[in-house]
Amino acid sequence: MREFYTEILGLKVLNEIDSIAPEGGDHTGFPHARRKLIFLGFEDGHQLELVKYHEPESPEAGADRHERGSMHVCFQVDDLNQRYADLSAKGVSFLTQPKFNTTQDGQTVGVVYFQDPENNWLEFVEYGAEHS
Repeated sequence: MREFYTEILGLKVLNEIDSIAPEGGDHTGFPHARRKLIFLGFEDGHQLELVKYHEPESPEAGADRHERGSMHVCFQVDDLNQRYADLSAKGVSFLTQPKFNTTQDGQTVGVVYFQDPENNWLEFVEYGAEHS
């Protein structure tokens, strides 16, 4: 997962922690939980935290996009078509090609969805997009 978010998406590792929860379970509610925390981000201060539970073991992730409990992370990008092309060349599979719509106030918005290696849904969105 780390490689996908750093090498494919271009986020930087900000911090990495091997954590063991105390007997009370801290904020996780799992006493003695062992987990790896990787904090990723951009220079603008936004962060994404990847959490891998080693104990208790994590179940498989990835609810389908229409199922209750599903979620996704959205990244605002400057050039949706270029991001799509770059990541496609790196082997990322997208749900569709970028889709562009014009809002009622005349703004063009482009979106595209894809998944990370653990099937978490990700979205790229571009506001004020110019496309052909």
